[in-house]
Amino acid sequence: MLPYVRGMSQRLQFTLDYKDDLEAELKSRVPDMLDYRIKSESLDARKANLGRVPKVHYVVDVISVGETFPVEEESFEKRAPFKKRPIIIGAGPAGLFCALRFAEYGIPTLILERGERAHKRMIHISKYWRKGQLDPDNNVCFGEGGAGLFSDGKLITRIKSPYVQYVMNKFVHFGAPPETAWVSNPHLGSNKIRQLIGKMTDELKEKGHEIRYNAKVTELLFESQEGEEGKKVVGVRLESGEEFSSDHVILATGHSAREMYLHLKEKQVAMKPKDFAVGVRVEHPRELIDKIQYGDFAGPELGAARYRLAWEDSETLKGSYSFCMCPGGYVLSSGTDDDGIVVNGMSNYARNSRWSNAALVVTVKAGEDYPIDDVLGGLHFQHAIENKAYEYSKKHATGKEVPSQPLVSFLKREKASELPKTSCPSGLVSAELREILPEFVSDHLEKALKVFDRRMKGFASDQRGLLLAPETRTSAPVTITRDRQSMVSDSHVGLYPCGEGAGYAGGITSAAVDGIKVCEEILKNL
Repeated sequence: MLPYVRGMSQRLQFTLDYKDDLEAELKSRVPDMLDYRIKSESLDARKANLGRVPKVHYVVDVISVGETFPVEEESFEKRAPFKKRPIIIGAGPAGLFCALRFAEYGIPTLILERGERAHKRMIHISKYWRKGQLDPDNNVCFGEGGAGLFSDGKLITRIKSPYVQYVMNKFVHFGAPPETAWVSNPHLGSNKIRQLIGKMTDELKEKGHEIRYNAKVTELLFESQEGEEGKKVVGVRLESGEEFSSDHVILATGHSAREMYLHLKEKQVAMKPKDFAVGVRVEHPRELIDKIQYGDFAGPELGAARYRLAWEDSETLKGSYSFCMCPGGYVLSSGTDDDGIVVNGMSNYARNSRWSNAALVVTVKAGEDYPIDDVLGGLHFQHAIENKAYEYSKKHATGKEVPSQPLVSFLKREKASELPKTSCPSGLVSAELREILPEFVSDHLEKALKVFDRRMKGFASDQRGLLLAPETRTSAPVTITRDRQSMVSDSHVGLYPCGEGAGYAGGITSAAVDGIKVCEEILKNL
């Protein structure tokens, strides 16, 4: 393959049947083709279950003899290091990509992560899944890589930003498959993203960034600013008592750092309640979902099938929808509190487990479904559901097993005597999920499931479908408000709320983009 150099190339757009050979097609179109670069690749399997042959849409750049590919690399002008290096709280996608962007300009940062390195987190997580022993700082949500490390590794995003391609290219730079840069709906899988995150942090350290693990920030330090007491950030204090000073603190702690939300409320940092969603994980045998979606075309060539479902109740105007769909994946117990159970989904790069799962959630509206006299009302709403699940599991099992109910039994409003096999490593306890979920959530799920079964025959009526609960951490329960342009906290100078935990992202890619934007705005406003 030729290196990228300045030059010319020909761009082709076309559609092939999913089994057609791309290179043969290109040679038929450009007989003297020397090389090619795929710019975009997306599968269209709509109506495959009705016999329509799945198609693949391509955008490809081609060069012939004497032609070269154009340069596609960004250049960065090195800047002088800050007198006090920026502090980034949290080594998830938002925090790491913020640091990577600073690194492009030659500016070192200090990253403070409450948990361990990615490979060490697995030891603690395994103990939680097998024995119910929770480490509050090393779990599915906390530690290097953040919550995205134990997900499907999906890089899908609906945001429109010039930084999205930068994020994809960076992942490829650190070892992601090359197609990550161009394929529609890319995913890395939990196994691959763990390896990439380690390479990211290693490179950051090589470039002069300091990363401290097991360094939980418990307090933001402020001083008076222009007559306003405690309105300018000057640093942070760790749980150990150690302090670090900075004029720029990037808060990228994720949507589950509940102690930090409580601390921000105490310090009167500007926040507002926001809508989010709660519900269940739904799990089916992968072969069933593949057959429903792809019909007779289901097989290794198309891989594990995805789906996206959504329905709005015309009376309540509440949405019920699928979220974080994991083809060929696993359902994981993902709690961060000793007295709560939460579920989430993940899959590895091959997506080859025997099950497929997705969140099925219902919109929760601030001020309607939970009171907003307390800015953290949404957080308390989430925790109440998680605690109910834990208490149920503790009463009927050991407290680690996930409350579950066959989908058919849920629709019939009856507790099942037997549960189907599952991918969940924590085990299951049979439950009537209406005892755990808020009534309006259960009612909306019941209606939505009947609609979804009409759209995907067998989705809700096959005896092997299973619901696991609760799925409550779909997004942050608050927005930590900031200026739209400068991205500085609305109340505290030098504090930069960032990523999912601040309410400005909804996945790995959008969180990474938000981290980049924060870096760029800090540099712009110096």
